[in-house]
Amino acid sequence: MRIAMIGTGYVGLVSGACFADFGHDVTCVDKDEKKIAALHRGEIPIYEPGLDELVATNVKAKRLGFTTDLKKPVADADAVFIAVGTPSRRGDGHADLSYVYAAAREIAQSLSGFTVVVTKSTVPVGTGDEVERIIRETNPNADVVVASNPEFLREGAAIRDFKFPDRIVVGTSDERGRKVMSDIYRPLSLNQAPLMFTERRTAEMIKYAANAFLATKITFINEIADLSEKAGANVQEVARGIGLDNRIGTKFLHAGPGFGGSCFPKDTKALIKIAQDHDVSLRIVESVLAVNENRKRAMARKVSQALGGSLRGKTVAVLGLTFKPDTDDMRDAPSIPLVTGLIDMGATVKAFDPVGMEQARGELPDITYCEDAYSCADGADALVIVTEWVQFRALDLDRLKTIMAQPVIVDLRNIYRPEDMEAAGFTYDSVGRPLVQG
Repeated sequence: MRIAMIGTGYVGLVSGACFADFGHDVTCVDKDEKKIAALHRGEIPIYEPGLDELVATNVKAKRLGFTTDLKKPVADADAVFIAVGTPSRRGDGHADLSYVYAAAREIAQSLSGFTVVVTKSTVPVGTGDEVERIIRETNPNADVVVASNPEFLREGAAIRDFKFPDRIVVGTSDERGRKVMSDIYRPLSLNQAPLMFTERRTAEMIKYAANAFLATKITFINEIADLSEKAGANVQEVARGIGLDNRIGTKFLHAGPGFGGSCFPKDTKALIKIAQDHDVSLRIVESVLAVNENRKRAMARKVSQALGGSLRGKTVAVLGLTFKPDTDDMRDAPSIPLVTGLIDMGATVKAFDPVGMEQARGELPDITYCEDAYSCADGADALVIVTEWVQFRALDLDRLKTIMAQPVIVDLRNIYRPEDMEAAGFTYDSVGRPLVQG
């Protein structure tokens, strides 16, 4: 199959490279000339494990190409995927669909023969209807089917998620469209990936509903963590105890500083706005968003309490800046309000992240960036673990205790055992577990 992928951001580049690896002929299109030039040089604009090798392999095999001009790729394509950004619109939280609609207009002008135009971007319910209207208005003679195919990729595990998906959701009631999409995803049939066909609006809703539910699970266990701290319980054991119930499951029950990233904050806001537009109140989702935002800022107070209630004149070392490990994504990262709060309370902040520091500099310019975890901890009154990078899971505790001004660790990801920290002589504060006094 011949595929044009409009957009070389996270979703577009990963999807395009994986489709090419399936054996399809894929051209990724982007207006950013510098990005396309970098891709031609083999430079990947995002950090995703294994993506550089995947892109290089398929470029060498001539199954994957990059361009700034969509005319020929769209004209030649059996399917055109729209994978442009849909950020939260300033002021009201609605998804900004201007890039999607602009892409639809350009695509319409270049269509030739029967083509399936697929919205891969996360878009509100009804967006596919508007994309179809734009295409037919721009090019009344177009032989086109507009479908929805939401992505369910986790940053840091996106290639595996694409090749071994829990499900593939396709929204179209057109038989020709179904056949094209079935052919595109046929290579996954050996993995027995469920291919679910539904109406276009339902497919659009599935994406938002899935993210809102996962965000709810995270926020629920975070509130249980707060109660566990006060009541003397261990939230990790609570999570395991409820997660063993098949109706609940163990995933997304890890207490922490709150969710961030490119999807959950943006998509929960957008879902709330969609509901308001339809005169429906999503009180649970509204509460999830409010609780999560408050939690991120509260983490700075947790650090302050670990140091006796004052951060004035103290140095705090922060390990991990990205919203999760194995990505360089800083969008809505919990580290941003945490560090801002620490500075507001009078602390001097040092930080280290394995891959995210370049991206972090624009968000957090007033801190010192260090070359590794130990230079970051050197002279610090407290060490805060914000992102659970594997590099932080086996730190030399004896070395840390020697170089830190005070042996205080605040572990916002619960990656260490309290008894180990107690044995090492640290004051150790984690999330939803009893405080260890060193």
